[in-house]
Amino acid sequence: MKKILVLEDEANIRSFVVINLRRSGYEPIEADTGAAALEKLKVNPDICLALLDVMLPDIDGFEVCRKIRASGSKMGIIMLTAKSQEIDKVTGLMTGADDYVTKPFSPAELTARVDALIRRLGIDEVDGNYEIQSGPFLLNTRNRTLEKNGERLKLTQIEYLLMKLFMENPGRAMSRDDILLAVWGEDFSGEPKTVDVNIRRLRTKIEDDTAEPTYLTTVWGYGYKWGY
Repeated sequence: MKKILVLEDEANIRSFVVINLRRSGYEPIEADTGAAALEKLKVNPDICLALLDVMLPDIDGFEVCRKIRASGSKMGIIMLTAKSQEIDKVTGLMTGADDYVTKPFSPAELTARVDALIRRLGIDEVDGNYEIQSGPFLLNTRNRTLEKNGERLKLTQIEYLLMKLFMENPGRAMSRDDILLAVWGEDFSGEPKTVDVNIRRLRTKIEDDTAEPTYLTTVWGYGYKWGY
């Protein structure tokens, strides 16, 4: 049974989320503060996904997200926010979140987002050809890692899936909608800007100069392509 961290300080909302996750076959691990969540992560290293509330009594969900990513964890992260402002969505994605859900949300919406992210994280490569080489980059699809000039780069799951998509399609211009469908899946109901935010974050890790990207280039008015 897959473990999911539920970080939510409002007991009634947390209980609502926990009940619906259990009904969907998951094992929720509850926390009501950021500090408690980080401790739960230490004692439950097999947690595969975290639902992080933004507004908390101690440290906010964005900071918890940063600490999870700083530890090197590639677990799925979905931010729960009561705000609908674009800045909160962008902040969550820039700190390493894979998705966001705005309160109030329905049980069906939340479980659909969780299921979709779990499916993306559970992709298994079964054929023997599990390395993709492109210029200075080597993508290993068996252990889901990326190296540039022999040096390992730390990627989130979404960043890994973006690299896999682009490196498997060199020179192909892909629209934002194409990328959303391929990486986030058909259940994702977010905005195309989600792609831009994640591309911007990915470029800070792979490009020599983010102001003039040479690997992951923009196709103006359309989308992006792997241009190496």
